[in-house]
Amino acid sequence: MNVEEIYKEANALLEGHFILSSGNHSNRYLQSAKVLEEPKRAEKLASALADIIKKSDIEIDTVCAPALGGILAGYELARALGVRSIFVERKEGQMELRRGFEVKNGERVLICEDIITTGGSAMEASKIIEELGAKVVAFASLANRGFCRREGTDITPKEECKLPSNIPFFALADFTFEMFTPNECPMCKEGSVAIKPGSRSS
Repeated sequence: MNVEEIYKEANALLEGHFILSSGNHSNRYLQSAKVLEEPKRAEKLASALADIIKKSDIEIDTVCAPALGGILAGYELARALGVRSIFVERKEGQMELRRGFEVKNGERVLICEDIITTGGSAMEASKIIEELGAKVVAFASLANRGFCRREGTDITPKEECKLPSNIPFFALADFTFEMFTPNECPMCKEGSVAIKPGSRSS
């Protein structure tokens, strides 16, 4: 499966001047919402990711996604794995498990995002789930921005990666884009104004 081509066909691999959720800037941006708006395409991607995870023989009871970006990917992955799907969401800036969702002591949970860059949101979700007594057994995303090492690759994790090295991370493909701090961004220095196309407004 050529994941980059799938993103391109969906007009989801954007080029321009973007502000990432980390606050850094990049000239390319993955807009997974555009990929997932077509149910058959979402099912195809999630099924491929589920096949990779199944080969690991990790036992999973539940898929949990950080809202908003991970909900569709998490739901489709849960469906492909044959487990239930829940999500955590922000309330006054803090991640919470709401809407009547519950996890049991020892419940085996996979945290799923649409895209993982440093893994910050995934780790916030993981913290909430484990505080409630469940066990995070894996992380997964459709795309990996290349800061963290996914299973089956020899990428050296960057310092910015927040995912723990002792829990497997599964993804379909690596997308390594140039990234700059706002002070060092060459596009800003040329007078270009960055836009923020993601789901977070701050």
